[in-house]
Amino acid sequence: MTRTKPLIAVVDDDESVNRALDRLLHSLGMDTQTFASGTEFLSFLEATPLFHPDCVVLDLHMPGLTGLDVQERLSERTHPPSVIFITAHDETSAREHALQAGAVAFLHKPVSEQVLMRTLDEALHRRLGP
Repeated sequence: MTRTKPLIAVVDDDESVNRALDRLLHSLGMDTQTFASGTEFLSFLEATPLFHPDCVVLDLHMPGLTGLDVQERLSERTHPPSVIFITAHDETSAREHALQAGAVAFLHKPVSEQVLMRTLDEALHRRLGP
């Protein structure tokens, strides 16, 4: 069965960010699943083999596994999803590491709806093709 809507996983330890992104992405016609930590997200991936998000929106700093840790684990998958970081921290070394490891973007909170839409479009085109 082929999905008609892109599936976006949002991984952020701030519940208000998860709710806001969930509402926004749904309003843009996307399916979403939110997670409060990298550990929760990766556990869900392991337990749900048919769950294959097209893109993962990751917070950088979370308790337990960081966004960079999650990105590294995702890169080990056969068909890794596109990754977009959204963070409140401007860390040059983290940004460079994330982008060198294949992240589509490293955005700063608060991110404008237009920037996020453009970035998601780029991420989905990379993942799904033109």
